[in-house]
Amino acid sequence: MAAQAEVEEDANELRFGKDFDNADALLVSEVKMLLEHRKTQQESQDDDTELSEVFTKTLEYCQTFSKYNSRETISAVRGTLQKQQLHKFELASLANLAPTTAEEAKTLFPSLEGRFDDVELTELLDDIRTHMNYQY
Repeated sequence: MAAQAEVEEDANELRFGKDFDNADALLVSEVKMLLEHRKTQQESQDDDTELSEVFTKTLEYCQTFSKYNSRETISAVRGTLQKQQLHKFELASLANLAPTTAEEAKTLFPSLEGRFDDVELTELLDDIRTHMNYQY
């Protein structure tokens, strides 16, 4: 039986392991909302179970780095990005990091090079920034 060659993972080339084939990429803001909801549920229960340190630190991280304050804004940003031919990793990463220039975006995500010209990418980044600046 021949050994199957494993594909080397490389985010720059959008190659991820099979574990990620059916996984969705979440925005930090989405994770924050999920964790805050879970925390509210936990606090409303009668038992005295405390949230783990990992949960608390993850929530703090998400609160620090979350860029979008409402479901409506998250939905608008996702909608804007989904109109493009982006990999789910690119979509979440662009929304999470919100680069300010096309050059910065292409440096962070080499997979964008050759697929988007600078004008097109700048317009997309401006749209994301507009959603950030005028949140619902």
